[in-house]
Amino acid sequence: MHELSLATEIYRTCRATIDARGPGRLDSARVAIGELAAVEPELLVYAWEAVVSGGRDAAARLEVEWHPARQTCATCGEVMERAPGNWLRICPTCGGPVQVAGGDELDVIDLSYTPDEEETAK
Repeated sequence: MHELSLATEIYRTCRATIDARGPGRLDSARVAIGELAAVEPELLVYAWEAVVSGGRDAAARLEVEWHPARQTCATCGEVMERAPGNWLRICPTCGGPVQVAGGDELDVIDLSYTPDEEETAK
């Protein structure tokens, strides 16, 4: 399950961002996951919970934004009637070549955190 290593890297990225601003607790992180990124959102959230459990960020949530890919035929326009996960590069209507765009996102979009109280009191 590569989602565990992805969740770990997402968490490390979030912690590094927070630590660069001073001590604090991670509240949530939001990521963009593309349909073609070979990541199962539910497994990623499950792995996230394992990564943050037991630590200072145990209550941190991972929010996943799903980004579908689009197939476009130069002759017919956008191809809508494909089954999820079916990526034939041939238009089912005219048989022409199809271009696939988007759906490869795998990005940390933003995060929210709460600064430690004793540090903000100084």
